Amino acid sequence: MPGLLLGSIAIVLLLATLIARIRLRWWWIRSFEFPRLQIATLATACFIAALFMPASPRWQMITLVICLAVIIIQACYILPWTRLWPKQVRSTKVCNEARDITLLVANVLTTNRWSSGLIDQIHAHKPDIILTLESDQWWQDQLDPALNAQWPYSVKIPLDNLYGMHLYSRLPLEDTSIKWLIQDDIPSIHTHVRLPSGEAIRLFAVHPRPPAPGESEKSLWRDAELLWVGKQIQQTPQPTLVAGDLNDVAWSRTTRRFCRVAGMLDPRRGRGMYSTFHAQYPILRWPLDHIFVSEHFTLGRMHRLKGFGSDHFPMLATLSYRPARQDEHETPEASTEEESEASQTIRQGQREEQQT
Repeated sequence: MPGLLLGSIAIVLLLATLIARIRLRWWWIRSFEFPRLQIATLATACFIAALFMPASPRWQMITLVICLAVIIIQACYILPWTRLWPKQVRSTKVCNEARDITLLVANVLTTNRWSSGLIDQIHAHKPDIILTLESDQWWQDQLDPALNAQWPYSVKIPLDNLYGMHLYSRLPLEDTSIKWLIQDDIPSIHTHVRLPSGEAIRLFAVHPRPPAPGESEKSLWRDAELLWVGKQIQQTPQPTLVAGDLNDVAWSRTTRRFCRVAGMLDPRRGRGMYSTFHAQYPILRWPLDHIFVSEHFTLGRMHRLKGFGSDHFPMLATLSYRPARQDEHETPEASTEEESEASQTIRQGQREEQQT
């Protein structure tokens, strides 16, 4: 009986692993891309238990083989986001306040009312730019008095549909626009930030709708928005940051394709997962809040900050604009097939209406 039980668990883990590889956009299929670390951990535990399985050598061998296959497949996805992998973004060697920028990203959770928990951390870390997501008018009423004096440049989109967005900056913002890329109720912020050195960098702030029950039956619209931004970066190359809650994990097919299409780098690769969601459930936690950089940047520091009542932890990163070091990076590139598929996804997302 123990052998049959462990074998059954191993088979379920294998099915979960294989389902994530199916190239369909239904939310329940794409959801299997999220818990890769959890699946790998369960497979490892099952493998160890099978080593000490009494009797039933047949089931023992089946379990060991299946668990090992699951571990290997999942490791191929998650290892780049561990310290066992080379860093994709080089570390900053010398600080230069005129060309360094600190960015804080926080999904506040619209119903969360512990605003002081976030505001206190903002004042403690003093980032140059603050991006809040899911922030509605109530959150704006709390943030404005606390931030307007020191962060006078801002973009405010208070919405009560869970996709409100606020950007506060102590650095000047230029050529700023609010765009509704794929869906008319999901905003994104496109702007340029003028560094103290006088140089300008581009910033995209995004928060696409997730594939989930009650949200979207498919990942199409999330994928299309991310790839639209990727195409824009590709077509007008310049020093660029992309930040926000992507409602997607770092190792998913869509996020990796976005990085290849846009030529963007992930500062977490080789450093850690920095899982930001779910703040209340450590066992079910994965990296949903992202900061991507073009090859012009190095990383000074990156931290996951303390929880403040939201279901997300805030992320804090200091990035250094170092165009002279861009040749030190291996910039990802998309294949011709991926370029074509990205364009097709964008067109389909713009054409097809969502059903929740």
